[in-house]
Amino acid sequence: MNPDGPPRSPVRGSTTITELIRRHPDGSATRLLSAIGVGCVYCGGAPREPITLAARRHGRDPGAFLRVCQALDDGWPPDELIAAAKAKKPKEG
Repeated sequence: MNPDGPPRSPVRGSTTITELIRRHPDGSATRLLSAIGVGCVYCGGAPREPITLAARRHGRDPGAFLRVCQALDDGWPPDELIAAAKAKKPKEG
């Protein structure tokens, strides 16, 4: 939510990790990424890496990762969304 100004654009798959963190200056995005079990906050690629690419790099479902990041705009996401984003995808092949 953005009570102090005009509505902001939604979080998209192309939103970078750094944009997500800056979007939530209260630290909630950092806590969420930690809860999911990814160290994206400390990654040198965070300024240019989209959240869906980060999800794939960590073996997570990009759709679930995106949904939990989008939900953060409305407050802390429900446990089931966090669990879905945290779950590792089975390796293909």
